Amino acid sequence: MHESLLINIAIAVLFLPLLGFVVTLLLGKKLKSVFIFENLIITVSFIAAVYLLFSKLSFFPDKNIVAEFEWFGFGIVPFFGEVSVKLGFLIDNITVIMLFTVALISMLVHFFSIAYMKGDERYNRYFAYLGIFTFSMNGIVLTHNILMMYIFWELVGLSSYLLIGFWFEKKSASDAAKKAFIVNRIGDLGMFAGILILFLTYNTFSFSEIFTQLSEGVLPFDSHVWLTVTGILLFGGAIGKSAQFPLHVWLPDAMEGPTPVSALIHAATMVAAGVYLVVRIFGLLTADAMLFIAVIGMLSAFIPATIALTQNDIKKVLAYSTVSQLGYMIMALGVGAYKFAFFHLITHAFFKACLFLGSGSVIHAMHHEQDITKMGGLRKKLPLTYATFLISALAISGIPLTSGFLSKDGILASSVAFASLTGHWLFPIVGFLVASLTAFYMFRLIILTFHSEPVDHHKFEHAHESPFAMVMPLVVLAGLSFFIWYTPNPINADSGWMISKWINNPELHTPSQTRFDFMNDSDVNVNKTSNTVMYSQSYSDAMHSAHFPAMILSLLVAGLGILLAFYVYQWKKLNADSIAAKIKPLYEFSLNKWYFDEFYNSTFVAFTLGISRLSAWFDKKIIDGIVDGSATVTRHIASFSGNFDKYVVDGLVNFTAYLSGFIGILFRRFQTGKVQTYIVLVIFSIVILLFVFKNF
Repeated sequence: MHESLLINIAIAVLFLPLLGFVVTLLLGKKLKSVFIFENLIITVSFIAAVYLLFSKLSFFPDKNIVAEFEWFGFGIVPFFGEVSVKLGFLIDNITVIMLFTVALISMLVHFFSIAYMKGDERYNRYFAYLGIFTFSMNGIVLTHNILMMYIFWELVGLSSYLLIGFWFEKKSASDAAKKAFIVNRIGDLGMFAGILILFLTYNTFSFSEIFTQLSEGVLPFDSHVWLTVTGILLFGGAIGKSAQFPLHVWLPDAMEGPTPVSALIHAATMVAAGVYLVVRIFGLLTADAMLFIAVIGMLSAFIPATIALTQNDIKKVLAYSTVSQLGYMIMALGVGAYKFAFFHLITHAFFKACLFLGSGSVIHAMHHEQDITKMGGLRKKLPLTYATFLISALAISGIPLTSGFLSKDGILASSVAFASLTGHWLFPIVGFLVASLTAFYMFRLIILTFHSEPVDHHKFEHAHESPFAMVMPLVVLAGLSFFIWYTPNPINADSGWMISKWINNPELHTPSQTRFDFMNDSDVNVNKTSNTVMYSQSYSDAMHSAHFPAMILSLLVAGLGILLAFYVYQWKKLNADSIAAKIKPLYEFSLNKWYFDEFYNSTFVAFTLGISRLSAWFDKKIIDGIVDGSATVTRHIASFSGNFDKYVVDGLVNFTAYLSGFIGILFRRFQTGKVQTYIVLVIFSIVILLFVFKNF
C-alpha cells in the first residue's frame, strides 16, 4: 500500500461529485434519467471513501499523509520574503472518518430522494445541487490549509443557498435561502479576518506549518491577546456555519428546503463543518478563546433546547435539536474535549440524519403535513419508520447501548472534569439540564406523532409505509446508532477503537500543550482556565473520577425527561394546555423562539433598512438634487450663452454686414460710369474742403 494511492483515491472522492454535478446539470433537461448517473457517481465516491477509511486505519493508523502543490507564487515580497500559496490534501484519521460520514449520508440521501422528490419539475437539478454540495463538503474535509478550506467553505454556503431555496417560487423558501446566506456571511467575515492575521504572522496557510511556528513561540503581533483574537475570529465562521448563538436563527428557517436536504446539510454534514473547523484549529486556541467557545456552545445548547419544547412543526423540532447538539460539541471543544466533540459529531450525524429522513417519511405518508399535533397513531401505519425513529431518539437522548449515550456521556464527563479544575460549574449544570430537555422534547415528538390517537383520520387512513428507497437509508442509519460500531464497551468509549485509536491525533493538541511553556508556573496556576490543564495528570484523573457520576446523572436526567413526556402526553396525567396557560409568558417566550427574529428585525434589520432608506433619501434629494441642480444651472447658462451668441455676437457681426451693405448700396449710386459726373463730384468735394479749411 503506497501513500500515493491514497492521495489518488482522495482526489477521486473529491472530484467525482463535481463530475456528477456538471453532467447532471448540463443534461438534466435532455435526459430525464440522468439522475441515475449522479446516484452512481455518489455511490462510487462512497466506495472510494470506504476504501480510503479502511486503508488509512489499517496501514497508516499513526501517520498523517500530506500532498500539496503550489497554486501561485509572488516571489520575494518586502517584509514577507518568498510568498507562495499552496493547496493540498491532509489525510489523517479524522479526515477519513469525516469523509466516510459525508459520503455515506450523501449517498443515503440521494437514494432517499429518488422516491421522495419523484414528480418534481426540477428533479434532475435537485440531484445536481446535491452533487455540488458533496464536492464542496469533501473539499473542506480533505484540505490541509485554512485558505482552501475557506474556498470550499463558501462553496458549501452557495450549495446551501441553492438547496434551501430549491422551491424558490415559495416566498418563504426564497426568504429562508437569503437569510441563511446573509447570516453566514457575518460569521465568514470574521473567519476571513482571522485567516489574514494567520498569513500575516506565519506566511503560510498550512495547518501543520502554523502549529509548528506556534509551538516555537511565534505569535500574531507578538501578543497572546492577538492569538486569542485570531482564534475567536476563526471561530466566527463556525458560529455562522454551525448555527451557534447568536447566528443560530437561519437554521430553523432552512427547513423550507426539501426534507432530504435538511438531513444532509442541516443535520449531518454542513452544520458540522463548524465543529470540524474548530477541531482543525484546536492547536492555536488559547485558554481565553476556549472559554469564549465554551460559553457560546453552552448558550447554543440551552436556548434551542428550550425552544424545541413547544414547537409543533416536526422539522423545526429537529432543527432546534440540531442547534442544541451542535452546542454540545462546541462546548466540549471549549472545555478541551476535542475527541468527544468529534465523536459526538459522527454519532449525531447518523442518528440525526435518520431522524430527519424519518420525518421525511412521515411527511410523505401524511401528504406533506408537518404539524405533529395533527398526526398520531402512525406507528401502526409506518412500523419501520417508527422503529428507526425510536432508535435514533433513544440515541440522541443518551440511552445505553446507543452511540449517543457514549458520546454525550464523554462530553458531560469532560465538562465535570473541567469544572472541578477551574470552578466553571455552569457548563456541566447546563449540560445535564439540556440532556433532560432533549429527552423530553424528543419523546413528546414521538408520542404526538406515532403513539397518540389519530387527529386527521382522512390522512391517517391513506397513510402507508414509505417505499424501499426511503426506508433502507433509515435502517442503515438506525443501525449505526448502536454502540458496537465504535467500541466493544457499551458504557465507556475511552477503551474503544474510536476514541483511543482513531481520533487520537497528537498534532491537534501538541501546540496547545506547549504554547504556554514560556509562562511560569505561577501564571499557569493563576490562569486556571488555561487549557494547559487539559493535558495534565490532574485532568486525566478528574476525567476518570467524573465518568461514572456523570454517566449515572445523565441517565437519571434523561430518564426523567422521557418519563415526564409519557406522563404528560401518553398517560395524560397532566394537561399540557393547562400547564401552558399557567405559565403563558414562558410558553409564549419559547413558542416565539425567544423573540430573536423579532429582536433582530427591530434592531439590525430595521437599522439596515433605516440606513438604506436614509441612503435612498440622500441619493434622491441630495445627490440627485446636486446633479439635477447642476443640470438646471448648466442648462440656463447654456441658454444664456446661446442667446448672447445669437443676439449679441451674431447681431454685431450681422449689423456690420448690413452696414457695409447699406454703405455699398449708397455709394453705388455715385458709380455712374460718366466722366462728367465724376468731375462735378470732384469740384463739389474741393469746394466743401475749401469751405471747411477756410473756417479754420
